[in-house]
Amino acid sequence: MTLPAAPVPVVEEEPAAEAPPPGRVLRLVDVVLRVVGGLVAVAGGVLTALIALLLSTVRVGGQLIGVSVVVTIAGAVAVSWFAYATVGRRWAVALPALPWFVLMAGAAVRTAEGDLLVAGENWVGLAMITTGAMTFAVMAFRQILSPQPRRHDG
Repeated sequence: MTLPAAPVPVVEEEPAAEAPPPGRVLRLVDVVLRVVGGLVAVAGGVLTALIALLLSTVRVGGQLIGVSVVVTIAGAVAVSWFAYATVGRRWAVALPALPWFVLMAGAAVRTAEGDLLVAGENWVGLAMITTGAMTFAVMAFRQILSPQPRRHDG
């Protein structure tokens, strides 16, 4: 007993749709991750500024302590490094620095009701703004002076 033969098409079938080349998909994923990393860096700059502003009035025994200065320096270094590491561009240091500066400038302006978050007689607030600005400037300067990393993506 013989089995019936399977039908063989005479004309070759064309593929329905070509899949995108793997290089294009990897580049798209890379761009998406860089954009998300940049957005996280911006959020980190905002969070660093808000935490520093909240801690600028911390007192121990009635005396102001400079805990917000330390938080500002550590936060600025961390988010600047993160921005460069995720975005991969030297200008990425500006992503967390810009919202930080905007929030600090807004905190130093008196509202219509007379509220002021960072007063001129508050040494911690002035030190926080000065050290934060200097830290972001040093991080940007380090990126400018660092040699361009070699790319290994072919």
